[in-house]
Amino acid sequence: MTEFTLDLNDDQKQVRDWIHGFAADVMRPAAAEWDEREETPWPVIQEAAKLGIYSLDFYAQQYFDPTGLGIPMAMEELFWGDAGIGLSIVGTGLAAVGVLANGTEEQIGTWIPQMYGDANDVKVAAFCSSEPDAGSDVASMRTRAVYDEAKDEWVLNGTKTWATNGGIANVHVVVACVDPALGSKGHASFIVPPNTPGLSQGQKFKKHGIRASHTAEVVLEDARIPGSCLLGGKDKLDERLARARERAAKGGGERVKNAAMATFEASRPAVGAMAVGTARAAYEVALDYAKTREQFGRPIIDNQGIAFQLADMRTQIDAARLLVWRASWMAVSGKPFTAAEGSMSKLYASEVSKKVTAQAVQILGGNGYTREYPVERMHRDSAIYTIFEGTSEIQRLVIARTLSGMPIR
Repeated sequence: MTEFTLDLNDDQKQVRDWIHGFAADVMRPAAAEWDEREETPWPVIQEAAKLGIYSLDFYAQQYFDPTGLGIPMAMEELFWGDAGIGLSIVGTGLAAVGVLANGTEEQIGTWIPQMYGDANDVKVAAFCSSEPDAGSDVASMRTRAVYDEAKDEWVLNGTKTWATNGGIANVHVVVACVDPALGSKGHASFIVPPNTPGLSQGQKFKKHGIRASHTAEVVLEDARIPGSCLLGGKDKLDERLARARERAAKGGGERVKNAAMATFEASRPAVGAMAVGTARAAYEVALDYAKTREQFGRPIIDNQGIAFQLADMRTQIDAARLLVWRASWMAVSGKPFTAAEGSMSKLYASEVSKKVTAQAVQILGGNGYTREYPVERMHRDSAIYTIFEGTSEIQRLVIARTLSGMPIR
């Protein structure tokens, strides 16, 4: 097991500086344009692919960093560049994590490369879990997957919502219910291959923030997929469902792994790192502004009311990063989240990001409220962190129930 450390090694520093350069030179100059256009920034993604930042190899290297810091470090730098473009670049990763968490080695090797494409023909992927009536309440999921044994195919019907890259993705990973009587324990994850008849894009959402990231509904109408597209395989699913039915008949029992929850548990510290990146970006703008903006004959940072805000902002950002790094190190080291440390990191970092970006707007005053300064966009972008992949309220519920020993349903 790798010891926890706050010191990045030379290779990590080199990667960090490389990503930071891309964020500063490519992402930031394009951020305002794509925010206004509310479209997927394909040219920026393609540039990231040419440099090797948008690729399976790059994310695999960061994912398997033995210290656990590769992914959070990369996320922080990309989202320091811009949250909307950043999510367009990393959104495929949630689908990839879904396959890594639940798929076989063959499925991992077959489908994850197709999620990214290559530098000459970039692709994206989508993870589809939320539904119009089932967001945090995954047990209320209505999308059904029915097995056609004669054809060895699964037939999917339902509507997914809030799907990053939904409808424009080359590969969709869909969580569906295979046994409604079991609630969330009756769910499974499926790969929907490219150009599958019956899958279409529904409503595309016009959002408050992260507007360069495509978010839409995904509609499934008798979408037939091969039996091999069930993540983990049919035998494993049948065994899991049999155990769940047996425990349900006995009135409870130990917790059974849920496909969507496994994906979210693996990705929450990464979302925390995204929030840290946005908060850090806003703090740096506010700090530079406070040192150069003069009122009453002196820089406004000379006023304690401003200086103390900046001190608190920096302290909270560093504390959030520490929680994210701890959770990431615990995950890669195989240490269990006995106090829901993954949820802690996501909860605190997301709340800090909202607070820090709001303070940055306040420090810039009227300028902060205009789109001529980036803190206005950063403030809008930060609102998503307390909502997606589990709201702050859900994170608190997870933490409280973990501490108390109550079952998480």
